Amino acid sequence: MLRGFYSAAAGMISQQRRTEMLTNNIANANTPGYKADQGSLRAFPEMLMQRLGTASIPTQNGNRYNTSSTIGGLQTGVYMQEMIPLFRQGDIRETGLNSDIALINGNLPINPDTNAPGSLFFAVQNATGDVRYTRNGNFTVDPAGYLTTNEGFYVLDETGNQIQVESDQFQVSADGNLIVDGQAQARLQIAYSDDPLSLIKEGNGLFRTNDNNPLPNAANNPEVTFTLKQGFIEGSNVDVSQAMTEMMTAYRAFEANQKVLQAYDKSMEKAVNEIGRL
Repeated sequence: MLRGFYSAAAGMISQQRRTEMLTNNIANANTPGYKADQGSLRAFPEMLMQRLGTASIPTQNGNRYNTSSTIGGLQTGVYMQEMIPLFRQGDIRETGLNSDIALINGNLPINPDTNAPGSLFFAVQNATGDVRYTRNGNFTVDPAGYLTTNEGFYVLDETGNQIQVESDQFQVSADGNLIVDGQAQARLQIAYSDDPLSLIKEGNGLFRTNDNNPLPNAANNPEVTFTLKQGFIEGSNVDVSQAMTEMMTAYRAFEANQKVLQAYDKSMEKAVNEIGRL
């Protein structure tokens, strides 16, 4: 009986976490460069139940030996194994702002180990000086003239330095060169990961490597191509209608597990209050 409680409760917890993930996706449907999370549900290991007993041999000494018979398998519920970002390209939207830059994927080689393409990122520097990666090209120019994200993180060039452009009156070429007053000022660092699923997702649309080692520069990889488009941004890749449908499915599954839990609760109440008197 108690195993039923555990299985139903595990189902409720997994669906609650799935609902939270989908809610976060929907809340970021208009966040530039946001990559939607996908949940992976997995069953706990199945247990094989057996009945143990003893039997006696009809001899003078009455020797006994152990016996066992298979009852069957027992499922022990499900859990949310992991949340995996979907690195599909989002829609490209025009903003008309010079400081907005969209990173458009070109040729991305297929990783033979994962059978999935790699992904490209802007390199930025957070408040503690660590390098992080983002697809959000909604940049701005701070009072000191540096190109930053809206959160104040410095955008880095291909040598790992901060980029000073003085004002938003600059041009960006398709290959990432920043041109100020007709002179090439710097080149944006576009990082490439051949296994983006190994990256760790942080807040504000930022990613970091598992070992904190920097990603290689995409410009140094002849198999990788990309295009930068000034005055545009990449939108979120969240499919709102699909997310809403999945959230309703998760809600119904949560309700079903809740009713099972209530049924077990009533059975336990009857066992304690009625059967216990006999």
